[in-house]
Amino acid sequence: MGIPVRRFDAVIVGGGGAGLRAALQLSEAGLKTAVISKVFPTRSHTVAAQGGISASLGNVQEDRWEWHMYDTVKGSDWLGDQDAIEFMCRKAPEAVIELEHFGMPFDRLENGKIYQRPFGGHTQNNGQTPVQRACAAADRTGHAMLHTLYQRNVRANTQFFVEWMALDLIRDSEGDVVGVTALEMETGEIFILHAKAVLFATGGAGRIYAASTNAFINTGDGLGMCVRAGIPLEDMEFWQFHPTGVAGAGVLITEGVRGEGGILLNANGERFMERYAPNLKDLAPRDFVSRSMELEVLEGRGCGPHKDYVLLKLDHLGPDIIKQRLPGIREIAMKFAGVDPIKEPIPVIPTCHYMMGGIPTNYRGEVVVPKNGNDETRVNGFFAAGECACASVHGANRLGTNSLLDLVVFGKSAGDSMVKYIKEEMPTWKDLPADAGELSLARVARLDNQTGGEEVADVRIAMQRTVQARAGVFRNGANLKLGVEEIQQVAERVKRTQIKDKSKVFNTARVEALELDNLIEIALATLISAEARKESRGAHAHDDFQHRDDENWMKHTLYTGSDRSLSYKAVHTKPLSVDYIPPKERTF
Repeated sequence: MGIPVRRFDAVIVGGGGAGLRAALQLSEAGLKTAVISKVFPTRSHTVAAQGGISASLGNVQEDRWEWHMYDTVKGSDWLGDQDAIEFMCRKAPEAVIELEHFGMPFDRLENGKIYQRPFGGHTQNNGQTPVQRACAAADRTGHAMLHTLYQRNVRANTQFFVEWMALDLIRDSEGDVVGVTALEMETGEIFILHAKAVLFATGGAGRIYAASTNAFINTGDGLGMCVRAGIPLEDMEFWQFHPTGVAGAGVLITEGVRGEGGILLNANGERFMERYAPNLKDLAPRDFVSRSMELEVLEGRGCGPHKDYVLLKLDHLGPDIIKQRLPGIREIAMKFAGVDPIKEPIPVIPTCHYMMGGIPTNYRGEVVVPKNGNDETRVNGFFAAGECACASVHGANRLGTNSLLDLVVFGKSAGDSMVKYIKEEMPTWKDLPADAGELSLARVARLDNQTGGEEVADVRIAMQRTVQARAGVFRNGANLKLGVEEIQQVAERVKRTQIKDKSKVFNTARVEALELDNLIEIALATLISAEARKESRGAHAHDDFQHRDDENWMKHTLYTGSDRSLSYKAVHTKPLSVDYIPPKERTF
């Protein structure tokens, strides 16, 4: 083949929270485990999670995992799979206590227990009153988690390939996954990493939007690799817009600010969320708050010279609370908005934040694909966890702090599944196919040899503007249909991109071009899936179909990239041990 081959029991693509938690299970089980990461693991995007991780510990107020489950199902607008949601919510207290024992520096109450703050959509008694459920390390919870998990992996002798980019999934003639190809970014050399099992933990893909809280590395590499390998993507129409991105900058202002008592104001100084969500007010779920903010702007009550944002007021909390509980937010506000929140409010606007869809998995972290209608079959040797995966616990809208919980619960679950698969089902390596690596070599050669094409940056901007304009907070049929046509035109342009900088020193231009190959697949999946869904559900707010349609649309979309087609599968409505939570109207 001519491509160097390295062999491991398990290869994990992505060094964020989900990847590190899975790697820990594998390394501690004595398996030879490699983690590939485009950046140093503690710079993965998990580091940007601010507000907390949810668990029904009941340290401040009475709480139960059943209430957490109800909030998650309701938050998902009944598109979440209730077996996976029960699994996550039941495991949450155990997962947080485990992190505490690993040494994660949670904030503490005076009695020494973990501090918990209120968060959007978290309630007691199935929606009656807000509850303090978010376990926090000031406003740097993801940062604390990532460092804690990285240190545990160093202790467990996990092997890291830092500044490596995975390129393509390798499947054998039976469709089983047997490894990945990867680019060592510094040298430009391509390797095959041969494995008994592969986990994707590649995070989100928010860079398909022009305005996003996501880091520049969030290019959906795992999803792009799946599309090219013939694996469908689930529920890609659902993108969460976080209500409070810094206006004009997109940098995240955690929901924890509102959990600590911050309030949203319009140009009239009115606390407008009291009109839209009289019970939960500023702590309604994110899709609800984002739409309310957009309506305030659209109806002329926005702030600033262009009336295009609202204000997040927290000066009434007092300097001590802000400095103790929200020090990073104060720093962000001063750097990116030019305001000190101790003295004046922060200008904020909804900004693309989180991908609810992704690689279809079950709650064991196994990748599953449709077979004979609603039946599913496992892709042997292939697992996924974290934001790139769709279990689906977030459904049409994710509750705040369930993202960090998702990482550790399903990272561990996938790790356990991989240990069992490797030790019981795959004691020896399967052979690599004869053409392993050829797709990756062809992709890189195309970039190196292309002439007369467009610059990668120009095409990427065209893609981002299209997605931003056609698949935003509010959507309609004409706009989505136009978006599908436009993004398919952009996809043709991607095929002709060229890189002028042929230098192989850190391969910056090549990496950006290869990332665009992944981004365009996700943009196509998003617009095609969104155009097809004729209802409003969670983050998919459709002006032409303003109500949820459970009879026709309580189902998951599955996008296949080879022919850009959609199929559907049923929502898993049966929990593991408790009664089904039936749909009802979402009011707050």
